[in-house]
Amino acid sequence: MESGTKVLIVCCNCLLRESIARILAKKTDFEIVEAQAMGSTSRAEVVNSRADVLVLDSLEFLLEDPPLFSETGAHDRMIKCVLVAMEDDQDHFVTAIRRGALGYVLQDASAIDVLSAIRTVAEGEAVCPPRYARLLFDLVATQAEQLPNSRKHAKRGLTRREQHLIPLIGRGLSNKEIANHLGLSEQTVKNHIHRILRKVGVSDRLSAFEACQIRTFGSSTRNAGYTD
Repeated sequence: MESGTKVLIVCCNCLLRESIARILAKKTDFEIVEAQAMGSTSRAEVVNSRADVLVLDSLEFLLEDPPLFSETGAHDRMIKCVLVAMEDDQDHFVTAIRRGALGYVLQDASAIDVLSAIRTVAEGEAVCPPRYARLLFDLVATQAEQLPNSRKHAKRGLTRREQHLIPLIGRGLSNKEIANHLGLSEQTVKNHIHRILRKVGVSDRLSAFEACQIRTFGSSTRNAGYTD
């Protein structure tokens, strides 16, 4: 890494924030963009920081809408996130992953573990505790068992416009970003997505994208069976 991986640290825990900063400052392959408290950092600052990796100790930024990672994607570069979790909780972990975190480290991890996680995520890989890796396998297996039900709902068919929305949803774009991309109103996009969720039989955007990915649409678009 010739110019160094740029890291933005946004942590509520002052001791954690300063400890990570000290560790990174000793490494020549990292550059600390800023080390700030969560409450004093805006989402706009995170997006405009041009950091390669964002280190958090709270889900706050990840839970807000529109998704943080769709905003950074608008800059043609994806900031990657490592979450240092303050609690050992499976639901917390799954939520973090669904909202875009690529690294998940528990608070009792060593300094070497945290540094390794940041470096791994910077290189485009993902990292989490071994027992949580097993959880991901179990979730995928559970979803596979539910695929027949997803296919049943998908047979109702999506309109051409709804099909156009699916890859944009998969990219994590917000309703406003999709509206700008397709030249539609934000409310129209919201209505389309509501209908997609109802047709596919799921309750959230990520599940809708995943369900539509396993749908063949009648051998690609040739015999798609969609309506105008």
